[in-house]
Amino acid sequence: MQSLRSEDQLLWSRWKEWRDRNAGDDLIRKYMPLVTYHVGRISVGLPKSVHKDDLTSLGLMGLYDALEKFDPGRDLKFDTYASFRIRGAIIDGLRKEDWLPRTSRVKTKKVDVAIERLEQRYLRNVTPDEIAKELGMTQEDVVTTINEGFFANLLSIDDKLHDQDEGENIQVMIRDHNEQTPEEKIVKAELIEQLSDQIRELSEKEQIVISLFYKEELTLTEIGQVLKLSTSRISQIHSKALFKLKHLLEKAID
Repeated sequence: MQSLRSEDQLLWSRWKEWRDRNAGDDLIRKYMPLVTYHVGRISVGLPKSVHKDDLTSLGLMGLYDALEKFDPGRDLKFDTYASFRIRGAIIDGLRKEDWLPRTSRVKTKKVDVAIERLEQRYLRNVTPDEIAKELGMTQEDVVTTINEGFFANLLSIDDKLHDQDEGENIQVMIRDHNEQTPEEKIVKAELIEQLSDQIRELSEKEQIVISLFYKEELTLTEIGQVLKLSTSRISQIHSKALFKLKHLLEKAID
């Protein structure tokens, strides 16, 4: 382990002091799995029109930016710092590009209108099957459309920070989540309790998939291997679980 650390230190020294291109290439290769990991995480729920190669290119830009700005002398792991830069670069790239096709946006609006109409009719949350029958769509298509639209809304949250009368952008700052107000602690506790109640309403397989994906951070393929199901089947279970939790998550964001 000591020789490995010494080798890493030598690479960083060659890169930071002399901008040795070979050292930079070696560091890129060494931390490329971080890019692959975040591309895999973010690509879940994105439409098929978004290619992983494009996300990988964005992630590599974030990784190179991390290499440029990281200070090895600080008491901070590069993996942590790079992960922040990589994920940020991918999300920023998605925000700047119109990644959701026009046809998908039209379909998303159509589904949203149908949901509102059905909820007013039945005075309760409606199921994907009810929405599908209302619109003459398949249930899988409804779930995919809702997830795409929901992810698009998440990507656009930061855009609201730039809509200021002064015409100046607000700088996005990293918040210290260890410092919470009493109100935030109460809201968080209530949200966790509500979310836990909602998760317990999911089927056994849905609960397992949610736990393995978000808690254990396994990929859909790895979850499929654990449950002996195809990746596409795991993706369907994951999407349906998110659909059931959608209303609670939207309330949390609001």
